[in-house]
Amino acid sequence: MMLVAMRTILDHAAERGYGVPAFNITNMETLQGVMTAAYNSDSPVILQATRSARAYMGDVMLRHMLNAVLETWPTVPVAMHQDHGNNFVTCQTAIDLGFSSVMMDGSLEEDGKTPASFDYNVRTTASVVGAAHAVGVSVEGELGVLGSLETGAAEPEDGHGFEGTLEKHNLVTDPADAARFVAETDVDALAIAIGTSHGAYKFSRKPTNEILAMETLKEIHRRLPSTHLVMHGASTVPQDLQDMINEFGGVIPQTFGVPLEEVELGIKYGVRKINIDTDIRMAMTGTIRRHFAEKPASFDIRGYLKTAAKATEALCRERYERFGSAGNGSKIPQITLADMAARYSSGSLAQRLA
Repeated sequence: MMLVAMRTILDHAAERGYGVPAFNITNMETLQGVMTAAYNSDSPVILQATRSARAYMGDVMLRHMLNAVLETWPTVPVAMHQDHGNNFVTCQTAIDLGFSSVMMDGSLEEDGKTPASFDYNVRTTASVVGAAHAVGVSVEGELGVLGSLETGAAEPEDGHGFEGTLEKHNLVTDPADAARFVAETDVDALAIAIGTSHGAYKFSRKPTNEILAMETLKEIHRRLPSTHLVMHGASTVPQDLQDMINEFGGVIPQTFGVPLEEVELGIKYGVRKINIDTDIRMAMTGTIRRHFAEKPASFDIRGYLKTAAKATEALCRERYERFGSAGNGSKIPQITLADMAARYSSGSLAQRLA
């Protein structure tokens, strides 16, 4: 299976009514866990790298890792996605690197910290769409700022997130603005703000309608029934992983993520891409802590990283199965990026999201 545009995967998910977890990768072990789970469950894959992850791994190394993925798991459809691109250059370098999808997050200004105006967001996002679509690469935009409806604050992750606090109207995407934004940018997918946030500390209690605006999501889907919606900050922050980390020396205060049943409800309301990073970090960290506690004489790097990769695989497979993407990998159409570019040029894809 060739590298495909994320749009190819999301179109299929929309037609069949399922969601696709998008997993952030930071090293070989996270990549192995995600891909092995996808292969064993026959799921399409969306791999993501943030700017800081690219800096950590190195673009040359990442490019070769992507090539290794396509060679090692040739039957698995893969989209490689730039997560939270902060400007045109970040997105263009990702395209040059071989990414098949990019996110232009114009909800914040280029510094990744300052909330941006609607006009700025439209202008910067549309510029990326023009360049990406010309080569068949899909584009995700974001409208509204990710942050907690409990506190009005963000949890910055990988250098991305506003500083200070914001009023609720800034933290929940306006459905009318969403419709206008899609019309003016021609994005393939739209990330919306409904009270989710990055990191582990999303909610101090199990989220209710007061702190997770699912009705807003439902209304946006009503206005934009053909638009692929994206849920950022969708890690569930499982209690068993919190407990494991703390049991073996960690200090994580009680916290709550987005319940799986809320993500599943979101899928019914048009969410097709679900971003997950924190859960993988917790699974790997907890497993490594346990390994050292149970085998204090161990210093074999392969030993603890292998167990961490297995923990990642188990978590990812559960998400593939819960969100309905399992069993769909072999059904994804093999559409080249060149063919996608032709479709974008003809306007056929834009009409589907109108």
